[in-house]
Amino acid sequence: MVNPVTLAPQSPEGFYAINNPFLVNGPKGYIEFKTLENEDMYIRFDVPGVPNNGVNVILDQSNKAVCILGDAPKEHKYDASVRSYNGTTLRKKLSIGGINSKIVCKCCDFYSGFTSHVADGVLRLVLTKIHTNTPRPPCLSFLGGPDGEDPYGADPHDTDPHGFPPSSDPNDPNLTGPILMPHPCVGQGSQRAYESKVLQNGGLYVRVDMPGVPKENLTVSVMNGRVKVTGEAPAHGHDSAGRFYSGDVAVLSTPVDLPVRKIKTIAKNGVIRLVIPPV
Repeated sequence: MVNPVTLAPQSPEGFYAINNPFLVNGPKGYIEFKTLENEDMYIRFDVPGVPNNGVNVILDQSNKAVCILGDAPKEHKYDASVRSYNGTTLRKKLSIGGINSKIVCKCCDFYSGFTSHVADGVLRLVLTKIHTNTPRPPCLSFLGGPDGEDPYGADPHDTDPHGFPPSSDPNDPNLTGPILMPHPCVGQGSQRAYESKVLQNGGLYVRVDMPGVPKENLTVSVMNGRVKVTGEAPAHGHDSAGRFYSGDVAVLSTPVDLPVRKIKTIAKNGVIRLVIPPV
């Protein structure tokens, strides 16, 4: 028998995993803003499971919002469902359904265009600036939740530009323990970075999100009856830093040294799927 693990941040003491319990170090959360030297805006947005050609980006000039859509298909028969990322809803009348969100610009003017790149479940955008009266950077802010409301109950006007509700900023000295929150832009399917299914034969299927990790940077190991996954996501574009993921994804009922070659591993679009045989 192979059992799933209890979701809890795997990172060392002092590092707060916001959306992914397997994140050990690197930028926290699923979104990152950065103002470039030419005052263009760079955005890194995690869309694990979405293929490289599966993201749509729209600039809504009238509402000064960046709209992001993407679908992560079922890649394995044991996946619970597809996942749809909807970071596009601007007003209730435009609601597509599920959890809606928006990325809005606070500048007097807006962006005229963008360049984008999607790889290993990460969207990277560079927005071309046309501001005439630029406030202190960053000029963008992220609002999530039904109809653009903060999903964590905070004042949306105080939302941290890196996507953290003010009450859960990992740099807040008042925090006393790790934080684990869902991905608020998933309108359909699991918002969690970990999904498991116990199989009829006593084996286990797990899906683990590790956005930014190419398959060659993935390692699966078995030690002391625990299946562990480790992955490194290198920094690309204007990322502030790379990211490192590590943690147990399954527990064997019998502490045997299961050969890793017997674990079927599929790594695609920043998502790792394992089919672990019974022991």
